[in-house]
Amino acid sequence: MRLSELLSKAPANAEAQVERFLNARLPWGKHKTIEVGKVAINFKCKTCDDVRTFMSGDKLSCLGVGDRVVSIDACLKCPVCKATVEAWFLVVSRDELDGQAPIVRLERYVDNRRGMASRVEVGAGTGTGDFDDLLERAQLAYEVQLGTGAMVYLRKIFEAITKQVADIAGIPTTGKKDGRKPFRNLLQEVDEQHHIIPTAFSGDGYKLFNELSEIVHGDSTEEIALQKYHPCRSLVIGIIQNVASDQEMKRAIDALGWSINQLNVPSSGAMAP
Repeated sequence: MRLSELLSKAPANAEAQVERFLNARLPWGKHKTIEVGKVAINFKCKTCDDVRTFMSGDKLSCLGVGDRVVSIDACLKCPVCKATVEAWFLVVSRDELDGQAPIVRLERYVDNRRGMASRVEVGAGTGTGDFDDLLERAQLAYEVQLGTGAMVYLRKIFEAITKQVADIAGIPTTGKKDGRKPFRNLLQEVDEQHHIIPTAFSGDGYKLFNELSEIVHGDSTEEIALQKYHPCRSLVIGIIQNVASDQEMKRAIDALGWSINQLNVPSSGAMAP
């Protein structure tokens, strides 16, 4: 495998044995141009309004960071409209980087899309509609190790779509004295009627929401938040997909002239835990 193939798997932290790409150790702070094939990453190009494979040139800039670490820069370009995205990769080797066939891992990946493109691996093709933006923000927060920030976005989506389904189904969102109904009760009522909680999380929907709330409002650490991010994200995406595929919900949404892409997301958490 050439190094470009590994980089093209970003943002996945993949590891693989690659062809030799350095003939000698690259000292700290020293640059070298490497030829390892073209990096190709899919983005939703905003100019083309379609998913495109953005590609780099034949040569990449490599910077020595440590004995087994290099930083690689690339500029990726849309093949149709020529919009560009800057990408940065931190690559770590098990042994010497200048070995004949080093085993390397993509430690970190950051891109600067400058409003020209959006990620596609977060929500595209999963039926998440306009929630893609919040899911992408959650993913980006996670990638830079901001676990609490990532959970805030997931909690917003969870609350918003549950309340919106309740509104469509005619389930009251207020409780006694017109106060806000506890989210636990609202989620239970909504799920009983429309089964929005994915089967894999059956019986644990509120438990996972409570995990989100404890991390957002409690004394949880960033490490714990990062550990719990993926199951919570899976639950949130599953809920969106369930609502989007519910035929009764579809008929009600159509009758109201709404769309799954137009569900309102509050700017801040609005429901009581």
